[in-house]
Amino acid sequence: MMDRGLDREVGLVDRRSFLRTGITAAGIGLVANGGGLRALGQMSPRKFSPVRVARDRVIREIVGLRPYRHEGFVVEARSFGNKHIIHNYGHGGAGITLSWGTATQAVDLLKDIPSPAKTSRTGKASPKRFAVIGCGVNGLSTARMLQRRYADGTGNVTIYARELPPETTSNIAAGYWSPVSLFDHDSVTAKWTEQFRAAARISNRAYQLLVGPEYGVRWLDIFTHHRNEAEIQWELPGGDYLYPNRIIHRDPANYFGVPIVRQFSSMMIEPPIYLRALLRDFYNAGGRVVVKDFASREEVMRLPETVIFNCSGLGARKLFGDEKLIPARGQLEVLMPQPEIDYGYIGPGHMFPRSDGLILGGTFDLDDWSLDVNPNHSTRLINTHTEMMKGVK
Repeated sequence: MMDRGLDREVGLVDRRSFLRTGITAAGIGLVANGGGLRALGQMSPRKFSPVRVARDRVIREIVGLRPYRHEGFVVEARSFGNKHIIHNYGHGGAGITLSWGTATQAVDLLKDIPSPAKTSRTGKASPKRFAVIGCGVNGLSTARMLQRRYADGTGNVTIYARELPPETTSNIAAGYWSPVSLFDHDSVTAKWTEQFRAAARISNRAYQLLVGPEYGVRWLDIFTHHRNEAEIQWELPGGDYLYPNRIIHRDPANYFGVPIVRQFSSMMIEPPIYLRALLRDFYNAGGRVVVKDFASREEVMRLPETVIFNCSGLGARKLFGDEKLIPARGQLEVLMPQPEIDYGYIGPGHMFPRSDGLILGGTFDLDDWSLDVNPNHSTRLINTHTEMMKGVK
């Protein structure tokens, strides 16, 4: 099953879609671990260090606007005379998660665009010049895919952006790998759903190859909290097979005081480290960055490059008139780092540990353009996570 709606409480697309899994033996006390099954009684309870949630441990509060579309992200090519625009935007809260997948799909669209004419003197194709609008995670990923595709030096890539890391919206993301906060199930087509699942698969594999301190990517145990058996029958976002080590726990005394807890592994990507590394790789491969704020599509069309990749995120609403693109506001409370926290959880709120702090989230406000910290949200987040920690002993 796919995502089926929008869950504003925890900042995910839909609790049902996030909580569905393919563990068919859950009702008979078995757990799935990779491709095998084993009895719960054979496992020792995992030990959890408690998150020290307190107002005086908050080191910063972050507000970001996710570029959300009920119909999901846009990856498509459009031609305007001799100019070709390839769109890659509207990823909601899954911009980092899906970046390599949609970047690959966007660059693949070049096959439908006529190649430059051969030069009369050499008989070889003229060098291809590409423009990428936006220097967030999708702009950088698309630019790097272009450089990889034309590693023989036949391609030149220039990024045009108003803001560079660490000032982009991507830097504000928590960085948990899971394609959520992305679309409304009732608004997407079967064709788009297939594209989405392919992007998730491609991106998941790409991040596995980047695991390590250089890119700030690592595997992490995640624990989702559930109230009843029906919730755990839903497939995980993008497909269960993307999340190894899937286990069901029915042990409230040892697992957060919650009746049912689902455990699996996913990746954490630390945006400050990751985006800095991507930008470094882009420069090292000969890329060029021009700081520029576009006021209109006409300004974009005056760029010297013939092929332009639009990775402008929420900016695509103004530049290309996509009125279906709206902000989904999210607020995060960041606590002092706790190196002993080696797990993440998702329930009424979510917590993910990073080297620069513990990320507490749980808000998803559609069509809210405010970048101001909401004190009521701050209080609610602190109270929510304080309550969740009462179940950790």
